Amino acid sequence: MKWVSALSRQTDIDGAIQEAAESITQQLGSDQADLTIVFVSPQFKEFYDKVPDLISRYFKPGLVFGCSGGGIIGNGEEAEQQAAISITSAQLPGVKIQPLQFETTELPDQDTSPSVWREWLQVQVEDNPHFVFLADPFSFQGEEFLAGVDFAYPNSKKVGGLASGAQALGGNALYLGNKIYNSGLVGIALSGDIEVDTIVAQGCRPIGEPMPITKCKENLLQELDGKPPLEILKEIHETLSDSDKKLIQSSLFLGIEMDPMKDNPKQGDFLIRNLMGVDRESGAVAIGALLRNGQLVQFHLRDKKMSAEDLDVMLTRYLNKGNAENAKGALLFSCLGRGQYLYGKANHDTDMFHGKLGKIPLGGFFCNGEIGPVGNTTFLHGYTSSFGIFRKASSHQ
Repeated sequence: MKWVSALSRQTDIDGAIQEAAESITQQLGSDQADLTIVFVSPQFKEFYDKVPDLISRYFKPGLVFGCSGGGIIGNGEEAEQQAAISITSAQLPGVKIQPLQFETTELPDQDTSPSVWREWLQVQVEDNPHFVFLADPFSFQGEEFLAGVDFAYPNSKKVGGLASGAQALGGNALYLGNKIYNSGLVGIALSGDIEVDTIVAQGCRPIGEPMPITKCKENLLQELDGKPPLEILKEIHETLSDSDKKLIQSSLFLGIEMDPMKDNPKQGDFLIRNLMGVDRESGAVAIGALLRNGQLVQFHLRDKKMSAEDLDVMLTRYLNKGNAENAKGALLFSCLGRGQYLYGKANHDTDMFHGKLGKIPLGGFFCNGEIGPVGNTTFLHGYTSSFGIFRKASSHQ
């Protein structure tokens, strides 16, 4: 297995693809790949339809897969608010690559059996597939789709992102083979001699203590440990530093424990969701997720310092598992709200990734929503950096 990645910031589409493609063939030592993942900035939107043909002019890319992105990541570098194209290619002996394409406006029923979803996706569960999904944000039923795929393939990893760079339906490009789609979803199912590890850094730090939900209705959080959530927040507020007290006004979130088997959930074990509104009379808080009694939850804060700390924690945890030394390539799906906008400088997340895990070839893009697991469930996130890291299944687990 071999992965390589290249980035071109040339403003001419032909020149950009030629530069990136020549770098790919040089790094591969060959003009043949099994999988080629391409991300293209909206500065080239008039030429989106030329991309697959241009790539094929310079090497044999295998299956072409990718999309448009408001910011582009290639060769471990981030290019935002500028013309850029990234190409990440892999030689994958012993790996089956199955292309997938769906309009997700009509999904199988949520109450149906897993076999109905497998039939709809046409991916064999016996293959033990892992998935990478790219979708159009204007025409994708994200949560329902991901819940169905989790239901049908509970042991599979799923990672990806929503295309970006367009303001309306039809403005994004999704690449699969020699076809280009402007809506729905494209994906690949990878099976055989390949393992996918995931890192999801949601950019938040917990405050206060984890507490059980003792009363809720749908997405309305009414009681935590027998008290109204606003009362709990006032108690937490008293314990915070001045800078955290400021943050609580604008950057407060709720973390929901996703693995009920864990008695002592840590940072990264919580699914981060927005606070949608407050009922001052009852002290209840509306959350951007469905809740249930007994779930452990904890309030979280987010800013650039915490986002950096959180990514550091998640990368270190992965490093300590010992799989990084076998990693051959990686994809990063990062929120448009991160990058220079959050950190005030380019390459923050990619530099930290390489600093912690070594020079693993890394491509990706800045998304309108990021796909990745928390606990054993796959979610659509915001403000997140979601990594998929690829290694041979036959390397030690």
